[in-house]
Parts: sequence; C-alpha cells; structure tokens
Amino acid sequence: MIKLSGSVQIRSIDGRHGSFNVGRLTTEIGEFAVKRGIEEFDPGAYSGEFTISRIYPASYVIGGRSIVEVRADIEAIALVDVDTTIDEQEVIAAVEPEPEVETELPGEDAELFGELWPLDEKVKLDPTVDRSLLRRQATRLKELGFQFQPVGRFFQKAT
Repeated sequence: MIKLSGSVQIRSIDGRHGSFNVGRLTTEIGEFAVKRGIEEFDPGAYSGEFTISRIYPASYVIGGRSIVEVRADIEAIALVDVDTTIDEQEVIAAVEPEPEVETELPGEDAELFGELWPLDEKVKLDPTVDRSLLRRQATRLKELGFQFQPVGRFFQKAT
C-alpha cells in the first residue's frame, strides 16, 4: 500500500445494475480512474491523503470502442479542507420536518442491513461487503433521511 496526497472528483453514473460512483484521482505521480473505495461518497471533489492498495490496468467496451485506463483501489481516505461546521441554512432546513419515504418494509430493511439493524443515529457501513450491497445500503440510508459524513465515513440521521 502507498499513501498519496491529491484530490478525487466523484460522479454518479446510472448503469445497467443501478447507479454507482466513479472518480478521477489526481496525485503527484499521475491520474487514476477509481471505482472502489468511494461508494459511500456523494458526487463532488474531495482533497486529502489516499491510501492506495492496488494500481492496475483495466479496460471496458462502450459505444463500439475499447477504453484502457489505469485504475487505483482506494483503501482509506484522510480528507483535508472539509467544512465540518453546520451552515445556518442547513439548520433551518433541518427544522422543517420532511415526510419519511417508506418504500421497504422493516423486515426487508433488517435483511438489507443485517447486523447493523436496528439502525442507530450513526451508521458506519462495512466496506468489505459486496459493492452492490454497499450501494443499496447507502441508497436506502439516504432515503431514510441519513446524511453521509465524509469525515469518519459514516451516515448520520438528519435532525
């Protein structure tokens, strides 16, 4: 594993198996495509120190063309320049109650989250589980009113 300073730009893509995050990691040694290690993050730009477990070539076919890129698997992220203060507008928005959207039954949520069920005010997902399961868990937490906190990499119930 190596530790590099840099920034990653994350965007969400709708694929045939649902939406997922992809990113572009820019460091002092080069630029890498990223798919692993950023599943929980919202789209945007994040700067910090990135622990990379693997750098490898990857290819895929889209629109009749073959794309070859250098990918990096991110093991850990230590963010810098993250505003952890609460904005006054966010507090006002938090005061207004929003109706909860219940699209799944509690039994289905219990099956989706496994040992994490019942959910606490703070939920830290296990990044070692299958990526599609991790994406479904993150999406469901957002539907239930949780917000992702990049510092600490956990979801917190919005108040």
